[in-house]
Amino acid sequence: MTNPLALIIEDDPYLATIFAEALQIAEFETQVVPDGRAALAQLTTITPAVVILDLHLPGVSGQMILQQIRADKRLAKTRVLLATADALLAETLQEQADLVLLKPISFHQLRDLAKRLRPPDITGSG
Repeated sequence: MTNPLALIIEDDPYLATIFAEALQIAEFETQVVPDGRAALAQLTTITPAVVILDLHLPGVSGQMILQQIRADKRLAKTRVLLATADALLAETLQEQADLVLLKPISFHQLRDLAKRLRPPDITGSG
């Protein structure tokens, strides 16, 4: 079985790298998208198991992306983790997200969460 896909939507290249490395250690394939418009386009072609979503992005806000993910039946099983330093905005979106992570987020914190969020392996019997 191939590793599940994690889409990292983060405009800070340093944080995006940390998120990607933590998720790769937890055996996710990763793709990084640095702006909202590109993220919306990417989400029409892939079905990630997990999305790490910054709320303050260039182009289209993370809040709008979250609404699009939740409105798309194809993405119904996608787990969304909001990553933001904006505690007030995070609180208003908490019910729409699977988890809210307040920045700064440590490498170890994200790696451990990613391991818990991995979908179960599907093995055939026969």
